[in-house]
Amino acid sequence: MSVPAHRIRSSWLLAALLATLVAAVQALLVPLFAAPAAHLAPRDLPVAVAGPAPVATELAGRLAAARPGAFEVTTLPDGGAADRALRDRQVYAAFVAGPDGIALHTAPAASPTVAALLTEASAQLSAGRPVPVVQVVPADPDDPRGAGFAAGFLPLALTSLLAGALLVLLVARRGARLLGLIGYAVLAGPVGVAVLHGWLGVLNGDLWREAGAAGLFALAVASTVAGLGALLGAPGAGLGALLVFLVGNPLSAVAAAPELLPQPWGTVGQYLPVGAGGTLLRSAAFFDGAGASRALAVLAGYATLGLLLVLVGRNRPAASTVPAAERRPAAEVTV
Repeated sequence: MSVPAHRIRSSWLLAALLATLVAAVQALLVPLFAAPAAHLAPRDLPVAVAGPAPVATELAGRLAAARPGAFEVTTLPDGGAADRALRDRQVYAAFVAGPDGIALHTAPAASPTVAALLTEASAQLSAGRPVPVVQVVPADPDDPRGAGFAAGFLPLALTSLLAGALLVLLVARRGARLLGLIGYAVLAGPVGVAVLHGWLGVLNGDLWREAGAAGLFALAVASTVAGLGALLGAPGAGLGALLVFLVGNPLSAVAAAPELLPQPWGTVGQYLPVGAGGTLLRSAAFFDGAGASRALAVLAGYATLGLLLVLVGRNRPAASTVPAAERRPAAEVTV
């Protein structure tokens, strides 16, 4: 039996359209993932300059002149104030002027990338002489470059995305979906921390605080995907995955710092679940929760909105409860 010519033409046209569409998506995704990493540089990076007023003012001027627009400089009276600002996540580093010259106080736990960058830049302020470096808030000794934290955080996002999609696509009832989301978050926090803290050793904070941060992140991601799926069906779940992973992951700066990304994308990333989740977990693991208020509010907002969308979304009849005749195409239903 020969295939009609119009069907052959339709198949060729569909194949060409699909190939073009995927190529267009690729053209968008490659710069989305590669551009932030390829253009890492400080942009209004919060740093402090500490010391007697005349010395601190002069040092701040030299820092601003060395790299215009790179740093947002705060002047502080002494090294003690600078260290408090580091522990409160107000700045990434502090140039402290003392009797023996300039010392650089850093917080590698906030971003090992920034700490390394500023260690190199500090030589410009001391005429090429080595600058003593004091790690006020060090990274975990088992993960000094932060690579383990960044790599270990990504699976939390992927599994949470998967949990939300499966719950909305396979579970029919709203109440059961809500129970599944809450149950997943309660389990995902401790399980994730058990691996990252106990097994891999890339976290070193309070276990309960870390578990709470990981659990809230898991709930925010899963409920966002499930909520959009409950509202829009399978396309909604796909939209949630796009928001969380394809857009949110490259803008999250989990492996660097938001202030190193081209703006406004570094800021935008902190208002998406992955960026806010990375910030919250760092604060919980290394800073006793300091500097986490915005990330906490962002994740709580996503979690609340997602749960509300699941609650108002329509129940989907389970496939097994639909009569077989109703599941078949109309042309196959016999009278």
